[in-house]
Amino acid sequence: MSRHVAIVTDSTAYLPQRTMERHGITAVPLTVVLGGEALEEGTEISTRSLAQALQKRRPVTTSRPSPRLFAETYRKIAESGATEIVSLHLSAELSGTYDAAVLAAREAPVPVRVVDTGMIAMALGFCALSAAEAAETGGTVDDAVSAAEKRADATSAFFYVDTLEYLRRGGRIGAAQALLGSALAVKPLLQLDGGRIDLLEKVRTASRAIARLEELVADRAGSAPVDIAVHHLAAHERASALADRLRARVPGMADLHVSEVGAVIGAHTGPGLLGVVVSPR
Repeated sequence: MSRHVAIVTDSTAYLPQRTMERHGITAVPLTVVLGGEALEEGTEISTRSLAQALQKRRPVTTSRPSPRLFAETYRKIAESGATEIVSLHLSAELSGTYDAAVLAAREAPVPVRVVDTGMIAMALGFCALSAAEAAETGGTVDDAVSAAEKRADATSAFFYVDTLEYLRRGGRIGAAQALLGSALAVKPLLQLDGGRIDLLEKVRTASRAIARLEELVADRAGSAPVDIAVHHLAAHERASALADRLRARVPGMADLHVSEVGAVIGAHTGPGLLGVVVSPR
Protein backbone atom coordinates (compact mmCIF):
# COMPACT_ATOMS: atom_id res chain seq x y z
CA MET A 1 0.00 0.00 0.00
CA SER A 2 1.35 3.45 -0.88
CA ARG A 3 1.68 5.94 1.97
CA HIS A 4 -1.34 8.18 2.45
CA VAL A 5 -1.00 10.97 5.01
CA ALA A 6 -4.40 12.26 6.20
CA ILE A 7 -4.91 15.64 7.85
CA VAL A 8 -7.20 16.18 10.86
CA THR A 9 -7.96 19.48 12.58
CA ASP A 10 -10.79 20.73 14.78
CA SER A 11 -13.87 22.87 14.26
CA THR A 12 -12.19 26.07 15.44
CA ALA A 13 -10.13 26.16 12.20
CA TYR A 14 -13.29 27.50 10.50
CA LEU A 15 -12.24 26.19 7.10
CA PRO A 16 -14.95 26.36 4.42
CA GLN A 17 -16.58 22.97 3.89
CA ARG A 18 -15.69 22.93 0.20
CA THR A 19 -12.04 23.59 1.03
CA MET A 20 -11.95 20.70 3.50
CA GLU A 21 -13.56 18.37 0.99
CA ARG A 22 -11.17 19.42 -1.77
CA HIS A 23 -8.12 18.75 0.40
CA GLY A 24 -9.48 15.79 2.34
CA ILE A 25 -9.26 17.53 5.73
CA THR A 26 -11.36 16.21 8.62
CA ALA A 27 -12.48 18.56 11.43
CA VAL A 28 -13.39 17.18 14.87
CA PRO A 29 -16.06 19.36 16.55
CA LEU A 30 -15.69 21.06 19.91
CA THR A 31 -18.75 21.38 22.12
CA VAL A 32 -20.73 24.41 23.26
CA VAL A 33 -22.85 24.03 26.41
CA LEU A 34 -25.82 26.38 26.24
CA GLY A 35 -28.30 26.36 29.08
CA GLY A 36 -27.09 22.94 30.18
CA GLU A 37 -27.40 21.42 26.70
CA ALA A 38 -24.23 20.17 24.97
CA LEU A 39 -24.17 21.04 21.26
CA GLU A 40 -21.58 20.27 18.59
CA GLU A 41 -20.00 23.32 16.97
CA GLY A 42 -20.82 23.66 13.31
CA THR A 43 -23.82 21.34 13.23
CA GLU A 44 -26.03 21.77 16.29
CA ILE A 45 -25.79 25.47 17.19
CA SER A 46 -25.92 28.54 14.98
CA THR A 47 -23.92 31.69 15.58
CA ARG A 48 -27.19 33.64 15.68
CA SER A 49 -28.46 31.46 18.54
CA LEU A 50 -25.16 31.94 20.33
CA ALA A 51 -25.15 35.73 19.91
CA GLN A 52 -28.71 35.95 21.20
CA ALA A 53 -27.86 33.81 24.23
CA LEU A 54 -24.82 35.94 25.06
CA GLN A 55 -26.80 39.16 24.74
CA LYS A 56 -29.38 37.75 27.14
CA ARG A 57 -26.54 36.73 29.51
CA ARG A 58 -27.49 33.07 29.39
CA PRO A 59 -24.69 30.79 30.65
CA VAL A 60 -22.50 29.56 27.78
CA THR A 61 -19.42 27.38 28.19
CA THR A 62 -17.27 25.33 25.82
CA SER A 63 -15.52 21.98 26.08
CA ARG A 64 -12.98 19.96 24.14
CA PRO A 65 -13.87 16.92 22.02
CA SER A 66 -13.64 13.70 23.99
CA PRO A 67 -10.70 11.34 23.40
CA ARG A 68 -13.31 8.81 22.32
CA LEU A 69 -14.49 11.08 19.51
CA PHE A 70 -10.91 11.52 18.33
CA ALA A 71 -10.38 7.76 18.51
CA GLU A 72 -13.46 7.14 16.35
CA THR A 73 -12.26 9.75 13.85
CA TYR A 74 -8.79 8.22 13.60
CA ARG A 75 -10.27 4.74 13.18
CA LYS A 76 -12.56 5.83 10.34
CA ILE A 77 -9.73 7.61 8.55
CA ALA A 78 -7.52 4.51 8.84
CA GLU A 79 -10.34 2.34 7.49
CA SER A 80 -10.62 4.67 4.49
CA GLY A 81 -7.02 3.88 3.55
CA ALA A 82 -4.80 6.35 5.38
CA THR A 83 -1.59 4.88 6.70
CA GLU A 84 -0.54 7.92 8.78
CA ILE A 85 -2.35 10.92 10.27
CA VAL A 86 -1.30 14.45 11.18
CA SER A 87 -3.69 15.97 13.73
CA LEU A 88 -3.38 19.77 14.02
CA HIS A 89 -5.20 21.68 16.75
CA LEU A 90 -5.86 25.01 18.39
CA SER A 91 -3.54 26.31 21.05
CA ALA A 92 -3.21 24.09 24.10
CA GLU A 93 -3.10 27.33 26.12
CA LEU A 94 -6.76 27.91 25.19
CA SER A 95 -8.26 24.41 25.13
CA GLY A 96 -7.73 20.80 26.17
CA THR A 97 -8.35 19.66 22.58
CA TYR A 98 -4.67 18.87 21.98
CA ASP A 99 -4.51 16.72 25.14
CA ALA A 100 -7.61 14.76 24.09
CA ALA A 101 -6.08 14.09 20.67
CA VAL A 102 -2.83 12.90 22.26
CA LEU A 103 -4.72 10.41 24.43
CA ALA A 104 -6.61 9.04 21.44
CA ALA A 105 -3.49 8.85 19.26
CA ARG A 106 -1.92 6.29 21.62
CA GLU A 107 -4.59 3.72 20.71
CA ALA A 108 -5.04 4.63 17.03
CA PRO A 109 -4.69 1.83 14.43
CA VAL A 110 -2.17 3.91 12.44
CA PRO A 111 0.55 6.34 13.58
CA VAL A 112 -0.84 9.77 14.52
CA ARG A 113 1.32 12.89 14.96
CA VAL A 114 -0.54 15.42 17.12
CA VAL A 115 0.56 19.05 16.84
CA ASP A 116 -0.25 22.03 19.06
CA THR A 117 -0.13 24.81 16.46
CA GLY A 118 -0.54 27.58 19.03
CA MET A 119 -3.12 29.03 16.63
CA ILE A 120 -6.90 29.43 16.42
CA ALA A 121 -9.53 30.26 13.77
CA MET A 122 -8.12 30.59 10.23
CA ALA A 123 -4.64 30.94 11.73
CA LEU A 124 -5.15 27.22 12.45
CA GLY A 125 -6.98 26.73 9.16
CA PHE A 126 -4.04 28.01 7.11
CA CYS A 127 -1.74 25.59 8.97
CA ALA A 128 -4.04 22.68 8.10
CA LEU A 129 -4.13 23.77 4.46
CA SER A 130 -0.33 23.92 4.26
CA ALA A 131 -0.07 20.45 5.77
CA ALA A 132 -2.65 19.08 3.34
CA GLU A 133 -0.88 20.61 0.36
CA ALA A 134 2.39 19.01 1.48
CA ALA A 135 0.71 15.62 1.82
CA GLU A 136 -1.00 15.95 -1.56
CA THR A 137 2.34 16.34 -3.32
CA GLY A 138 3.64 13.09 -1.83
CA GLY A 139 5.12 14.56 1.33
CA THR A 140 5.75 12.52 4.46
CA VAL A 141 4.33 13.14 7.91
CA ASP A 142 7.45 15.14 8.71
CA ASP A 143 6.91 17.25 5.59
CA ALA A 144 3.28 17.95 6.50
CA VAL A 145 4.15 18.85 10.10
CA SER A 146 7.02 21.08 8.97
CA ALA A 147 4.75 22.91 6.51
CA ALA A 148 2.17 23.52 9.25
CA GLU A 149 4.75 24.70 11.78
CA LYS A 150 6.40 27.08 9.31
CA ARG A 151 2.98 28.55 8.48
CA ALA A 152 2.20 28.96 12.18
CA ASP A 153 5.52 30.70 12.84
CA ALA A 154 4.79 33.24 10.09
CA THR A 155 1.12 33.85 10.94
CA SER A 156 -0.29 36.67 13.09
CA ALA A 157 -3.79 37.15 14.46
CA PHE A 158 -5.31 40.38 15.75
CA PHE A 159 -8.72 40.86 17.36
CA TYR A 160 -11.05 43.69 18.25
CA VAL A 161 -13.78 43.04 20.83
CA ASP A 162 -16.42 45.38 22.17
CA THR A 163 -15.68 44.22 25.71
CA LEU A 164 -13.22 41.96 27.53
CA GLU A 165 -16.01 40.62 29.75
CA TYR A 166 -16.60 37.42 27.75
CA LEU A 167 -12.88 36.56 27.68
CA ARG A 168 -12.72 37.20 31.42
CA ARG A 169 -15.68 34.93 32.12
CA GLY A 170 -14.07 32.09 30.20
CA GLY A 171 -10.67 32.58 31.81
CA ARG A 172 -9.02 33.38 28.46
CA ILE A 173 -7.63 36.71 29.63
CA GLY A 174 -6.53 37.90 33.04
CA ALA A 175 -9.15 39.43 35.33
CA ALA A 176 -6.88 42.41 35.99
CA GLN A 177 -6.61 43.19 32.27
CA ALA A 178 -10.36 42.86 31.84
CA LEU A 179 -11.04 45.08 34.82
CA LEU A 180 -8.62 47.71 33.54
CA GLY A 181 -10.32 47.80 30.17
CA SER A 182 -13.75 48.16 31.74
CA ALA A 183 -12.64 50.84 34.19
CA LEU A 184 -11.15 52.99 31.45
CA ALA A 185 -14.09 52.40 29.09
CA VAL A 186 -11.66 51.58 26.28
CA LYS A 187 -12.02 49.38 23.21
CA PRO A 188 -9.43 46.61 23.38
CA LEU A 189 -7.22 45.28 20.61
CA LEU A 190 -5.85 41.80 21.25
CA GLN A 191 -3.28 39.54 19.64
CA LEU A 192 -2.43 35.86 19.67
CA ASP A 193 1.01 35.57 21.25
CA GLY A 194 2.67 32.35 22.39
CA GLY A 195 -0.62 30.55 22.03
CA ARG A 196 -2.36 32.97 24.41
CA ILE A 197 -4.69 35.91 23.83
CA ASP A 198 -3.00 39.05 25.14
CA LEU A 199 -4.10 42.66 25.35
CA LEU A 200 -2.17 44.57 22.67
CA GLU A 201 -3.53 48.12 22.80
CA LYS A 202 -6.35 50.11 24.39
CA VAL A 203 -8.15 52.54 22.10
CA ARG A 204 -10.80 55.06 23.13
CA THR A 205 -13.51 54.41 20.54
CA ALA A 206 -14.69 51.55 18.37
CA SER A 207 -14.04 53.43 15.13
CA ARG A 208 -10.48 54.25 16.15
CA ALA A 209 -9.88 50.69 17.30
CA ILE A 210 -11.02 49.25 13.96
CA ALA A 211 -8.89 51.79 12.08
CA ARG A 212 -5.92 50.75 14.20
CA LEU A 213 -6.69 47.07 13.52
CA GLU A 214 -6.61 47.81 9.79
CA GLU A 215 -3.29 49.61 10.18
CA LEU A 216 -1.73 46.73 12.14
CA VAL A 217 -2.81 44.22 9.50
CA ALA A 218 -1.55 46.30 6.58
CA ASP A 219 1.81 46.82 8.28
CA ARG A 220 2.12 43.12 9.11
CA ALA A 221 1.16 42.02 5.59
CA GLY A 222 3.65 44.28 3.81
CA SER A 223 3.94 43.67 0.07
CA ALA A 224 4.83 39.94 -0.01
CA PRO A 225 2.24 37.28 -1.00
CA VAL A 226 -0.12 36.81 1.93
CA ASP A 227 -3.42 35.14 2.77
CA ILE A 228 -5.84 37.04 5.00
CA ALA A 229 -8.96 35.99 6.88
CA VAL A 230 -11.42 38.45 8.37
CA HIS A 231 -13.60 36.93 11.09
CA HIS A 232 -16.58 38.41 12.91
CA LEU A 233 -19.49 37.60 15.18
CA ALA A 234 -22.78 39.36 14.44
CA ALA A 235 -20.87 42.12 12.62
CA HIS A 236 -21.11 41.18 8.94
CA GLU A 237 -21.28 44.71 7.53
CA ARG A 238 -18.33 45.87 9.60
CA ALA A 239 -16.29 42.81 8.54
CA SER A 240 -17.13 43.25 4.85
CA ALA A 241 -16.16 46.92 4.95
CA LEU A 242 -12.85 46.07 6.63
CA ALA A 243 -12.16 43.37 4.02
CA ASP A 244 -12.80 45.85 1.20
CA ARG A 245 -10.35 48.33 2.71
CA LEU A 246 -7.71 45.63 3.15
CA ARG A 247 -8.05 44.63 -0.51
CA ALA A 248 -7.05 48.17 -1.41
CA ARG A 249 -4.24 48.41 1.16
CA VAL A 250 -2.51 45.02 0.86
CA PRO A 251 -0.77 44.70 -2.54
CA GLY A 252 0.33 41.10 -1.99
CA MET A 253 -3.14 39.78 -1.17
CA ALA A 254 -3.50 36.22 -2.46
CA ASP A 255 -6.59 34.72 -0.82
CA LEU A 256 -9.08 36.64 1.30
CA HIS A 257 -11.60 34.82 3.48
CA VAL A 258 -14.48 36.59 5.24
CA SER A 259 -16.46 34.47 7.66
CA GLU A 260 -18.39 34.48 10.89
CA VAL A 261 -16.66 32.61 13.70
CA GLY A 262 -18.28 29.55 15.16
CA ALA A 263 -19.83 29.17 18.57
CA VAL A 264 -16.65 28.18 20.44
CA ILE A 265 -14.69 31.36 19.72
CA GLY A 266 -17.86 33.43 19.78
CA ALA A 267 -18.68 32.26 23.29
CA HIS A 268 -15.40 33.77 24.54
CA THR A 269 -15.39 37.00 22.54
CA GLY A 270 -19.03 38.08 22.36
CA PRO A 271 -20.96 39.83 19.58
CA GLY A 272 -19.12 42.58 17.75
CA LEU A 273 -15.88 40.64 17.36
CA LEU A 274 -13.62 41.53 14.43
CA GLY A 275 -10.59 39.33 13.93
CA VAL A 276 -7.97 39.36 11.20
CA VAL A 277 -5.48 36.59 10.46
CA VAL A 278 -2.40 37.50 8.41
CA SER A 279 -0.60 34.47 6.99
CA PRO A 280 2.34 34.98 4.60
CA ARG A 281 2.75 32.30 1.98
